[in-house]
Amino acid sequence: MSEQYRFPWRERMTILGDVEAASFLPWIERHAAKLGLAQAICVAGPDRIELDIVGPAELIDMMEMGCSLGPIDVWVEAIHRAPIESESG
Repeated sequence: MSEQYRFPWRERMTILGDVEAASFLPWIERHAAKLGLAQAICVAGPDRIELDIVGPAELIDMMEMGCSLGPIDVWVEAIHRAPIESESG
């Protein structure tokens, strides 16, 4: 088993664009759950969503791809990702 699966990766994902649609936050939550990722929405505005996401790096990559395509009523211009440092390390 790879290290990434035994020790989940934590990232802050920032989604920029026209992301105000009411359907997008539930969409993010639903798709994170389908991928087995833990997530918490930190900021939700008309042009920015920030979420902390935890899981294997490959699945976080898949989540980024899904969000970039998103539901039809949002327009994602960019997604930025940054690792979240472990508090115990």
